Amino acid sequence: MKVITVAAAIILNDQQQLLVVRKRNTSCFMQVGGKLEPNEPPENTMLREIQEEIGCQASIEQFIGRFETATANEPDHQLVSYLYHVTLDHAPKIDAEIAEMKWVDLDDQRTQLAPLTTEIVMPWVKRFLAESVLS
Repeated sequence: MKVITVAAAIILNDQQQLLVVRKRNTSCFMQVGGKLEPNEPPENTMLREIQEEIGCQASIEQFIGRFETATANEPDHQLVSYLYHVTLDHAPKIDAEIAEMKWVDLDDQRTQLAPLTTEIVMPWVKRFLAESVLS
C-alpha cells in the first residue's frame, strides 16, 4: 500500500469551530496542510502550507502526534499525518489550490469530512476544549 505523509493543522476560532478546506476537484473537506517535501520537517511543511493555502502566518501551540488513517481522495493509500494545533495571525482567506473554506461545528454531520478530521481531529478538539474548560 502506498503511503502519503502530510503535516496538518488544527485551527479553531473563538466560537470553537474547526477550520477545514476543500481542494479543487475533490469532495472532502480536510485540515489545512499538505505533503512533506524531501527532508522537510513536518512543522515547516505545515507552516508553509498554511501560508500557501490560507495566506496566514501561524504559531504552533502544540504538536499533537503522528496518526495513520485512510486518505480522503486517494483510494488504496494510507495517510500518515503529523498533526499540530496552531493559531493564526489574522483571518484566513482562500489561496493556492483551495476551492472552498469553512468553519464547522464539532458535531457537524452535513459536511463531507476527511477520515483524519472525523477520526482524529474532532475527538482531540472535544477533549482539548473540555480540558481547557476544566482548568
